[in-house]
Amino acid sequence: MILEAAVRVIARSGVRGLRVEKIAAEAGISTSLIYYHFTNRAGLLRKTLEFVSDRAAAYTEEAAAGASEPRAELELLLFGEFQDTQVVRENSTAWGELRASAVFTPELREPLAESTRTWVSEVAEVIRRVHGAGVEAEDAAERLTSLVEGLSERWLSGSMDLDRARTLLRGAITLELDRVGT
Repeated sequence: MILEAAVRVIARSGVRGLRVEKIAAEAGISTSLIYYHFTNRAGLLRKTLEFVSDRAAAYTEEAAAGASEPRAELELLLFGEFQDTQVVRENSTAWGELRASAVFTPELREPLAESTRTWVSEVAEVIRRVHGAGVEAEDAAERLTSLVEGLSERWLSGSMDLDRARTLLRGAITLELDRVGT
């Protein structure tokens, strides 16, 4: 409940202006309960980052679960970040905010790097299932996940519509898989 409230507040107001009092009000609890569970603002932000990562993994894996073959699984896994739902919008906005804040908040850097490594590794594993073990799947996964993050920010900020983001991602997947396979 607290972490869901934190994501909503971050998605609406960003991290820089984040106050524990706002999260407490959003969750309908006292600030002392937040401090009890998370010790301080930095602890709350670290746990919120973990929550956002876990939630994204759940909805992207759910989106990819129905795939009949590895290429379709890869597409659904990446396109899971472009679902026009409140949860995905909030989650992606909070992720972008937390990532940007890591520039100024050193204690977020390692948890962010770990979440990113996990996502890249999962995507690389699917790419290996498309083309076999001898491919440069990690590099392709790094490029594709970076692109998803950038396209997501453009979509969420209103500088690109969702259809355009999906079209560009679809083209990048094709280019990457053609490059990896040769």
